[in-house]
Amino acid sequence: MSDRLSVLKTYKLYVGGKFPRSESGRVYEVQDGKGNWLANAPLSSRKDGRDAVVAARKAFGGWSGATAYNRGQVLYRVAEMLEGRREQFTREVAEAEGLSKSKAAAVVDAAIDRWVWYAGWTDKVGQVVGGANPVAGPFFNLSTPEPTGVVTVVAPQESSFLGLVSVIAPVVATGNTVVVIASEKSPLPALSLGEVLATSDVPGGVVNILSGRASEIAPALAAHQDVNGIDLTGADAALAKELEIAAADNLKRVRRPQPVEDFTADPGTGRLTTFLETKTVWHPTGSLGASGSSY
Repeated sequence: MSDRLSVLKTYKLYVGGKFPRSESGRVYEVQDGKGNWLANAPLSSRKDGRDAVVAARKAFGGWSGATAYNRGQVLYRVAEMLEGRREQFTREVAEAEGLSKSKAAAVVDAAIDRWVWYAGWTDKVGQVVGGANPVAGPFFNLSTPEPTGVVTVVAPQESSFLGLVSVIAPVVATGNTVVVIASEKSPLPALSLGEVLATSDVPGGVVNILSGRASEIAPALAAHQDVNGIDLTGADAALAKELEIAAADNLKRVRRPQPVEDFTADPGTGRLTTFLETKTVWHPTGSLGASGSSY
């Protein structure tokens, strides 16, 4: 049998449900833990970031307006598709994070389980953080959670795949759309995740994945007037401070980086509620209210 050349994968961004190269035409080398070349990844520009925000805003209305049950079905479909490509992601995570095959497989399994976890929470979180409030007077007082809007996430630099899923899934589970800056060191599993999302019924623009330097892309996103929140999980102290100052210009909701974050632990509901707003509605009670409704 004759020798054949390997078919090398061309990694691209995932923006608006499509797979563009960076508008700048730039790429950078991605290496494994031993310094061996793995692939060239797109080096995103600020223009790529702006394009991703436009896509995320366009998708927000449809995604936030979908039923919580439907969002759960879509997130579960992502887990199904990841399960079907488990071998590919095990290989990519092993190369990206310098893990043995067995440890990389455990990371991928945990990431799949994390999607399932958040898929199950989509139609339950409203009952946990919302409800009827006791008031003194002839009124109903109801509080319901609503998504914040477009959220930028600086993904973890280490634990790149499980950490990536752990910061994306809760944001979209609650109806937000997201622009993710993948780990600069290990972006390949994140870029491959875009291929899974594109075939998992996730509407284009709900999740947008950029690769490159967070120090270049994130400041423009933090200051962007159409970004409503920012998760600084993967930012170092200096960058986090810069982004938090930039985000204050239009009062974005900011999730600050934690000193120690164990993505293998039970995720709880903390990230689910970070980018939720509470809407409270008052309504008169009585035999016949002004609206014509009887109670």
